[in-house]
Amino acid sequence: MINAVGLSKRFDSFLAVDSVSFNVESGEVMALLGPNGAGKTTTVRMLTSILKPSAGTARVAGFDVVRQPGQVRHSVGVLTENHGLYMRMRSEEYLAFFGELYGLSPVQCRQRVAELLDRFGMREAVGKRLGEYSKGMRQKLALIRAMLHNPPVLLLDEPTSAMDPQSARLVRDAIAALRTEQRAVILCTHNLTEAELLADKIAMIKDGRIVALGTVGELKRQWLGPTLLELRVARPLDGVAESLTGLVQVVATGPDWLRYNSDEPDAVNPRVLQRLAAQQVPVITLSEVPRSLEDVYLLVVGAPQQTDGAARVVQTQSEVPLPVGPAGAKIPANN
Repeated sequence: MINAVGLSKRFDSFLAVDSVSFNVESGEVMALLGPNGAGKTTTVRMLTSILKPSAGTARVAGFDVVRQPGQVRHSVGVLTENHGLYMRMRSEEYLAFFGELYGLSPVQCRQRVAELLDRFGMREAVGKRLGEYSKGMRQKLALIRAMLHNPPVLLLDEPTSAMDPQSARLVRDAIAALRTEQRAVILCTHNLTEAELLADKIAMIKDGRIVALGTVGELKRQWLGPTLLELRVARPLDGVAESLTGLVQVVATGPDWLRYNSDEPDAVNPRVLQRLAAQQVPVITLSEVPRSLEDVYLLVVGAPQQTDGAARVVQTQSEVPLPVGPAGAKIPANN
């Protein structure tokens, strides 16, 4: 559904995105992670045909982002970090305007708006001007706008920022449901817990390059080593570690616990429990030692690097938000 091959973007002498390649299949969510200025927004803007790549190719929903920009824009829903909402409009006017841009009939638009307002708990906000909305309500309305034309591809930049926990949960549940609706989703977020919860795979970008790509499990194994298990027993550990020799590699012990690494915990753990049961060792717990996506991220990306002034200016210019509509559609000024 989304295919990028060697995608690059240069602004004069500054290379903002450098040979980025990835695939996102239908029914899949990919989280694009990286520090500010790493190239996430520039990548998304190329995928929406707002920016023309300097090199490489990309296809979205089967359409080439350079040769078929109109079809690409009609096939994507975009939630930008800065929403470009028209504060004097009321929600129904605002959504009707974008419904018309996307070619929805008035009846289709009203039905779709009603469905999405209910889905995101926004019925009580109908009739209010957008300037009266809270930050979280504006975020949800921008997400409704992105989903209004029922696109097969969604590109979401910080979809739960500024939301209270209940609203954030609604949005996360909606994103999870989109996977079952066979949409392809790219999620740009700084919330690593959210990324680990929602994403089928993770792409980490630094200085314009993809530096890690895979499922959460694959990245943990690649960067943090084999799975780490902890065994706790209901008596002193005397002799237990030695009894597991040849089965696991014990890496740490305590008075009544031990830890070991395993490349294949699904196969090894039952054998460990069988051996301990045969020796009548009372096991309290055998569990994986938590290792988070944040641990991987800090190893892969590290501390943010200072960029020079010219690079900061170019990156800022590239990230000015633009509402995405069909090719040739006129977007009114925000007043």
